[in-house]
Formats: sequence, C-alpha cells, structure tokens
Amino acid sequence: MPDRKEIIEVSGRSVGVSNPGKVYFPQTGHTKMDLVRYYLSVAGGALRGVAGRPMVLKRYVNGAEGDAFFQKRAPASRPDWIETVVLSFPSGRTAEEVVVTDAAGLAWVVNLGCIDLNPHPVRASDLDHPDELRVDLDPVPGVDWAQIVRVALVAREVLTDFGLTGWPKTSGSRGMHVYARIEPRWTFAEVRRAAVALAREIERRAPQDATAKWWKEERHGVFVDYNQNAKDRTVASAYSVRPTPDARVSAPLAWDEVPECRLEDFTIDTVPQRYARLGDLAAGMDAAVGSLQPLLELAARDEAAGLPDAPWPPHFVKQADEEPRVQPSKRRAPGTGGPAGRRRSSMPLIEVARAASKDEAMAGLDRWKQRHPEAWARLEPADVLVDAMRGRSSVWTRIRLNLRNVPEAERPPQEPLEVDYDPWAAVRRPQP
Repeated sequence: MPDRKEIIEVSGRSVGVSNPGKVYFPQTGHTKMDLVRYYLSVAGGALRGVAGRPMVLKRYVNGAEGDAFFQKRAPASRPDWIETVVLSFPSGRTAEEVVVTDAAGLAWVVNLGCIDLNPHPVRASDLDHPDELRVDLDPVPGVDWAQIVRVALVAREVLTDFGLTGWPKTSGSRGMHVYARIEPRWTFAEVRRAAVALAREIERRAPQDATAKWWKEERHGVFVDYNQNAKDRTVASAYSVRPTPDARVSAPLAWDEVPECRLEDFTIDTVPQRYARLGDLAAGMDAAVGSLQPLLELAARDEAAGLPDAPWPPHFVKQADEEPRVQPSKRRAPGTGGPAGRRRSSMPLIEVARAASKDEAMAGLDRWKQRHPEAWARLEPADVLVDAMRGRSSVWTRIRLNLRNVPEAERPPQEPLEVDYDPWAAVRRPQP
C-alpha cells in the first residue's frame, strides 16, 4: 500500500507531507504534521535564522527517539524551487547543500525528517565570510541552570564591552546560545580566533562558573564552545524544535527574561502562542551589526602574552600555533622524547563503551556499574563523559569515566569495552 501523503499550500507552492500522522514524539504524541504546522506558525522567526543560508539536513526519519543521520548533499529528487549552493569543507570535499528561502522550504525540509534546523553562519551569497558570532554555552553534567544563566549574563557583558550586541536563546537541549550579528568581512579562521578570545575573557570574569578548556577532562561548569565558529560547524537555529521527549524549542529570549527562564517552558505547544503574543524577540538582530575588530585585538593581546591557539576540532589540519592536540591525560611527560616515552596520566580515564546508539552505550555503562558499584558511588556527574561522536554520516556515542575521585588503589583497570562499535568499519571494508 503506498504511503499516504497530504498536500498543503504554503507560500503559493504545493508541498507534500508523507505519512503526516507518523508519531515523531512518542511521549507527547506529536506527529510529523504537528511539526510542520509548528514551523509554519513561527515561520517568520524561523526564517530569520535560516533563510538564505546553506543547511545541513539532520534527519530523524523514525522520529525524535530514533537515530539521526546527517545529509550534507541536497536530495537529487527535489522541487525545482528549492535552492542550493556548493560548499567546500576542510576535508577538501564539496557538497551541494539546501538553501531554504521561504515557508514552503521549511515545510519541505521538515517532511524529510528534519526536527531541528542546522544552518551555517554564512549567507549563500558569501560563503567565505560569516555574519554571525555564535556563543554556545554547554554545561558539563551536574551543572544547574542558575550557573548557565550566570555565564550567559557574563557573555552579554563581554560582548557589550567589545562592541557587539548579544541575542540570547535557549538551546532547547541543556544550555543556552548567544548570537551576535557581525559584518561579513572576516574569514572563518578570524571569527573563530575572536570566539576563542571571547571564551577566554568570559572564563577570566567568571572562573568558577565558566571554562574555555576544550578537553572534557579539564572542564568544569559551563564550557564556552568557541569551536562552533569553525568552518563546517552548525548550531540548531532559533525556533528549532529539539529531539527531546517533551519537544522543547530553541527559543529567543529578552535579556530581562533570562534570569527567571526555564527550559521546559518552551515547547512545540507553548512557543507558537508566545510568538503570536510577543512576535520574534530576535527581530532586531539584523540591524545590530557589529565589528569583530575589538575582539581580534583582545586575541592579539592574549597571543602576545603567550597563550597558544586553542585546540581545533579533530577533522581540521593541525594549526602551526595550536596547543598540543592531545588530551592532557595522554600527553608525554617532559623529556621522554619520541614514541617510546611513557604517558603521563594526569587524569585517570578509562573507556567503557563505543556504540552506534546512546541507548546501547548507556546499557554498557549499566553493566560496568553493576561490576564496580564501589567505584561508581564515588564518581561525580562531571566524571561521566558521554560524547556524541560524529561519524561519516551519523552520530555514535562514546562513554569514558574519569576516576579522579576514586582512590588509586581502588580504581578499576581499563577492561575490554562493554560495547565496541567501529564507526569506520564500512569505510575501511574492501570494495568488491
């Protein structure tokens, strides 16, 4: 039996929605068509974040509780009114990506299974010069919401002091985002350099609450993720629904709302009413364009004081002035020389699982906990490092444990992984 399809009229175009009754959020009962209707109800605000920008398609074809896969290349079968642009990536590859321009395009990408929207920080008309500086506040496990709010307010203060206007929004997941509109004059590398300086300044002003440390084993509090400004990185845009059980939304806020806001207040059900009442709270962003020059001057002062470039994402070429791209617990002790040198264990990390899905990885962690209950009882939330790792086209999960709070004599050794998934096996497999 062919799939049922519903045709809707949007922006003067006919858009097909296949399987409109398919449940995307099992705990709330929201369907694919509910998701389409949501985006159409906030289309003006959603388009402010994505219109004219190339977009990575993050597709949840089995709903929010299923595995997602990333699709950079625009589907070959698409309406002739869907625009595209060719991007190049640090790997040397290129991809023709979708560029949404109107509400019909929103409905079309949602029909593909895109729950949240992930645009690049550039316009299709100028792919080399970002017009957004993105401050992603990512809490380590165990951090409470009040601490995230404090760091957001410090981020606003720093942006203001360096001539930029910050526009806050909930991430819809665990943290908060603050965007600043910038002149499209600087390269990705320069924007990231400014973001590193910004993150370090936030850490200087709020050392107990914020960190600019890249390695998870060194982090505390709220990580200011400067690498979200590197080329090929995308962030869920304003009004994006996130794949959470309660269908939360990445919602723009007024700054006077930030101290009292709660993530759970912004959902697929509540945000359309809020949008109808308040309009788009980020509507003034495009008129508040600022310069990166003051932050770049701060970066130059940091570099002159001896601070190296912060680590880049792993798929980037090692930069000449970058600090060692090795997690601190695996760096060689001074004077040990070449490959035969012994590792310095500044952080006692063990790996528990590598799995295709988070559920499989967490099940492996449960088995480890049952074998080592005494060690588990000593771990703090921040000692459990659950990493969403990006494979070639999908996300897999790695779990590591930092045993720093377990007495050395009682630390479990590194054991065979509970789940040992190889995300690159298919790539390495010889072709017939």
